[in-house]
Parts: sequence; C-alpha cells; structure tokens
Amino acid sequence: MRRRLGTLLQLKLSTLFVIEAALIGTFFVQALRFLIGTLYARIGSASLYPALDPSLIDPNLVGLVTPGTVSGEISFLVYMAALPLITALIGRVRWLVFLSAIIAAGGRYLMMGEISGISPTIGAAITVGGGMFYIAMLVRHRAQSLPYMFIIAFSVDQIFRAFGNTLDPSWSNEYASAQLILTFITIILAFYTVIRQQVEESSSSGSISPDRGLLTIWGSIGLGGLLFLELSLLSVSNAIIGRAGYSAFTPYPYLTPILVVVTLLPLIPAIRALAGQFIGIFDNNVRGWVWLLLVALLIVLGVRVGGVLALASMVMAQFCVSLIWWWLVRPMGEKERNLTGLWIVLAMLVFVILAVFDIFTFEYAFVRDFAPEVDFLNPIIPPLLRGFRGLGVAVLLFSVLIAVLPMVQVRKRIPWRAGSTSEGIFWFVMLIVAGIITGIAARPPQIVQSREELRVGTYNIHAGFNEFYHYDLEAIAQTIRSSGVNVLLLQEVETGRLTSFSTDQVLWLARRVGMDARFFATNEGLQGLAVLSNIEIVFDDGELLDSVGTQTGLQRVQVRPDQNVITIYNTWLGVLLETDAERDVLEQETDQQNQLSEIFSIITAQNGEGLGRSRTIIGGTFNNVPDSDLISRLRDSGLIDPFAGLPVTEYATYWRTGQRARLDYLWLTPQLPAVGALVINSNASDHRMAVVGIELP
Repeated sequence: MRRRLGTLLQLKLSTLFVIEAALIGTFFVQALRFLIGTLYARIGSASLYPALDPSLIDPNLVGLVTPGTVSGEISFLVYMAALPLITALIGRVRWLVFLSAIIAAGGRYLMMGEISGISPTIGAAITVGGGMFYIAMLVRHRAQSLPYMFIIAFSVDQIFRAFGNTLDPSWSNEYASAQLILTFITIILAFYTVIRQQVEESSSSGSISPDRGLLTIWGSIGLGGLLFLELSLLSVSNAIIGRAGYSAFTPYPYLTPILVVVTLLPLIPAIRALAGQFIGIFDNNVRGWVWLLLVALLIVLGVRVGGVLALASMVMAQFCVSLIWWWLVRPMGEKERNLTGLWIVLAMLVFVILAVFDIFTFEYAFVRDFAPEVDFLNPIIPPLLRGFRGLGVAVLLFSVLIAVLPMVQVRKRIPWRAGSTSEGIFWFVMLIVAGIITGIAARPPQIVQSREELRVGTYNIHAGFNEFYHYDLEAIAQTIRSSGVNVLLLQEVETGRLTSFSTDQVLWLARRVGMDARFFATNEGLQGLAVLSNIEIVFDDGELLDSVGTQTGLQRVQVRPDQNVITIYNTWLGVLLETDAERDVLEQETDQQNQLSEIFSIITAQNGEGLGRSRTIIGGTFNNVPDSDLISRLRDSGLIDPFAGLPVTEYATYWRTGQRARLDYLWLTPQLPAVGALVINSNASDHRMAVVGIELP
C-alpha cells in the first residue's frame, strides 16, 4: 500500500487535484443523499413522539427519536453548513483546504454509526458541511477541478448504487474498513497537495494563479439547481425509468451503464470543444437561453412521451446538464473580493428549497392546518403546500431554469475548451471501463419461477419505513421470504424519491427475493403500487382513480400458474386522516366510496364474464375496517373474504402503538377457493402482510 501511495503522489499536481476532489465529491454526494432521507425519517418519527404512551411502546421497535434530538441534529447541521463562511474572512489561507478535507473525509467515516458510535445523521451533517467548506476552498485555489469533482462524484455514486441494486451499499457497516482506507488516503493526499502547490507556486513568478476562481451569485443558484437535478432525477437511472412510465424494469441493466458513460462524456476535451462550437453558433445574448430550452424540452419529452424515446431524451438531458458544471465559476481578478463561501451557503439553501418543493409534490395530501397559536398562517401556508399536487414536472423545469442561469449570465466566454490528445484518450478509456463495471453490477439476476402452489399476499410497506420511520428494506425482504408467497401485492412503494434515499424499492425487493415485478405509478412516476411474482406474469396495466387526497389507482396484473390466467387487482384507497371537522371525515369516506365504484366499473368493463365466473383476486389497502359500509359493499358484491369471522386482535394488518385495525384485504371470486389465511408477524412496516393460500384445480 505504501508503494502504491508513493506512485500516486508522483503524479502531476493537476491530476492529484482531480483525484482529491473526486474523493471528497463522492463523500459529499453520498452524504447529501443520505441526509435528505434520514432527516425526513427522523422528523417524521419525532412528530409521532408527543402523542405516544411510553408504556405501550415496543422496546424492540427501533427508530423512535424525541423532538429534542432531531432539533439538536438540525441545529448542528445548520452550524456545519455555515463552515464555508469562514472562507470569506480567511479564504486566502491555503491550509484550509487540508482542514476542510479532514472534516469531509472524517465525517464520511463517522456515518458508519455502529462502528464510530456517533449518529449517522451527525456524521452526514459533518460530511456535507466539510464538503461545502472544501468546495469553497476549491473554487478559490483550484477552480478548474470543480467540474471534475462533481462529474466523477455523480458517476461513482451511480456505480455504487448499481452494485447495491439502487441502494448505496457504502452506507452499510460492512463498508467501514474500505471507507476508513479511503478517508486515510484522502487526508494524506490533501496534506501533500497543499504543500506541493505552495512549493510550486513559490518557485514561479509570484503572479496570481490562473486557477483561482470566483463563484458568483448566479453560479451559486445554478449549483443548487444542478445538485437537485442530479440527485432527484438525471443521475438516478431508476428515477428516469419511473418518470418515463415503465412498469417493468427491463431497461435498468442497459440504461444504468449508458447513463454513467454519458455523465462522464464531457470530461473528454474533444466533446467539450464540439459543444463549444455548437453553442458558439448562437449570439452570446441567447446561447444560454438556447441551452435552457434544449434541456427543458428533453426533460418534458422524457416525462411525457414514454418508451425508448423518453429514456433517450433523459440521457441526452443528463449529457447537457453535465456540461453546465464548467459555467459555474469564473476566473478571479487580482483585486476582486471573493464571497464564494457565502454563495456556497446560498447554493445549498436553493437546493433545500427545491427538495422541499419536491417532497410536497408527493406529500400534499398530508398537510394539516397549524395549531391555534399560529392560526394566521393557515390561509397561506397549508393551501400553498397542498397546491404542489401534480407539479412534479414544474419543479423539475424550475430547477432547469435556475441550473442554466450561469450560462444565461455569462456572455463573454465559452469555458468549453479542447485539451490534449492524451487527456482525451485517458478519459475515453476511463468512461469505457466505468460503463463495463456498471453494466456488470446492474445485470439482472435469474428469476426462479414456481408453480407448485399458489400463495397470494398483500403488503403495505409504508415506503420502506416502520412505524417510527426506521428505513430497513432488508427486514421487509425477510418478511416476504418467510411468508412463502408466490404473488405479492405491494402498496405505498417508491422507486426513486429523495426521501427514500433514491432507492427503487420494487427493483431492490424483487432482486432480493428472486421474483419478477411490475410497477404502476400513481404519483409523479415514483410512487404507487407493485406486484411481485415468481409465477409467470403475462400482462399488466393500471388506471388512476379520482382522488381527493393522495392520488391513487388500480393496478391489474395477470399471472399464469396453470393453463389459465388469474387476474389480480391491486389498489390503495384514500386514507381516513384524523381531523376535528366532521365535514372532512365525510368527504374522505365519500372519496373511498367513489373510488370503490370506479374499481367496480373498471373491472366490469375489463371482465366480460363477470366476477362470479372469473378467476380474479382484488387486494390491497382499503383503509377501512371490516364493519364499515365500504367493506360491506365488497362483501355484498359476491367476493369472498378468507379472513371473515376471524378475530381482529389476531388478524389485524395495521399495527401502531396503541392501535390495531384490519385495513388490508384479499378478496377472491368463488372460482378460487381459499385453503388458509394468516397474517405475518413482522414490524418492518406499520402494516402486516396478509397471506391466503388458494387451491387450483
């Protein structure tokens, strides 16, 4: 290892700058993605705490945190995010580069909570704060390394996530030893580069270094927009597939390596030169707007047209966005004042605002009015947040607008320049190697099909969180394996949201348990319903249902366990939220009734034989109890409930502290007689899995 480190240190200084920046950039991106999901979870957990009876809390159920703990973590994050402000005062001190590298690299190791003994949330906050500090110093002293830092970091992040089936494996404790080595290498490298840069500059003419840069206010706004675009969509292949409207995950093994290659492509100088020639055709007053319209058009095509054209549009958008990193920073004049540290903080504020906008495009239905003490806000804030319904594409386009602002504002220069042939060959080889590695990591596993028996289940996985918002997909996978189901209906699944760590939960679970999968998106392409099956799936589709609250739908999947198909319908009806207004409760119940009427109409239109003669299963989360009018309608329709008459205390599917209810159902037609029913005892979600055995002729 000592010999390899010595060889590394003998490289050109500019090359060492890129390697160092890429390492810290990777730590920063990994920590930022983790921090979004974990803060969302911990805020959700803390919001439950005041209403819980401590005597009823299951001591084996992990995840519960107090509001004070979360408040302290957020305060600590704010302090860490303010670190770049130091550079506004003493940014000329080059040794701050080394200090910022220590903070970022050390914090990344501290994210290994069980190893370090520190909360992973605190470790991620240290990494993000240290990363922001490092970016501010990088701009001041090594500006040309900034594009390389982010492009390589997002590419490495994609490779990691490909090895983890979209869930970053570097967050697990098994990765701690590797992370310790990387942290050590980064700190040694940062120490060496600072000394070597100082020596080389002192031996030169003494003039200002041409690599000293300046981040303007427009560059900072663009940085915030670029971070959001990359983390929420363009560097996340599964999010692209979801936004493009795919129900199966066939494109994933092919799209993922292509996306890595396209992300890295602008590192080749000849590619940047070609882009410069193209944009140079246009007048300098409009070239930024041309690029803006191009990226916006590609994203609109990606989320609207569907199919291969949508994927190609998204890939092209990623290429265009990856080129924007060169426009964020401009050279610094000799007597200019550098406020890069302040603008880095602004960039993160822009990113946070966009992330919050994105969250409420999914969570709009759960916005409640404020307490009476701040009642004056109720006419303004809650309606505004509820108004984000259906605005997912609008948020993306707004982020495109601010991401391209640096190009719009810079009119006197085009920073895309050609480089040496050797540099081009090197990066060409690197992107080919990265594509091959990613392709190997993303390859699909073999699905073992079964026809020995038929066990059907329904499972609301609560977006991968348990009752107290502890995220554990492995526990959910273990629950699925222990159930022995052949076909499983899933509700509240997500395929790339920032709040669920950008994980494609359907793909991850399907690969983990060795089953095929189909997904039907009900909200912004990334949230909806899914079916896992180790029996051949011959058809799938779905339809949206009219929804007052969260947008939901009806998924149809047909499987063939024998010579004939079985049609399975999967749904998740509107939630009955607690409210003080009787009018609101009646509106929610009416919404459920209307959705059920739609379901009956859809099934009748699709099934000419009628429910009495067909082999049909209707399941999912109906969000109402067995003695309700809603469930009575299902029972009166001739459908059979295998759990009918069983005690709710033993067969409840909704489990929360102090609450037990049966909200999840599997309804069978007479052509499919049940031979047993059970509820799987698992607290991986706030719902339990209901399973029914079915006798086939």
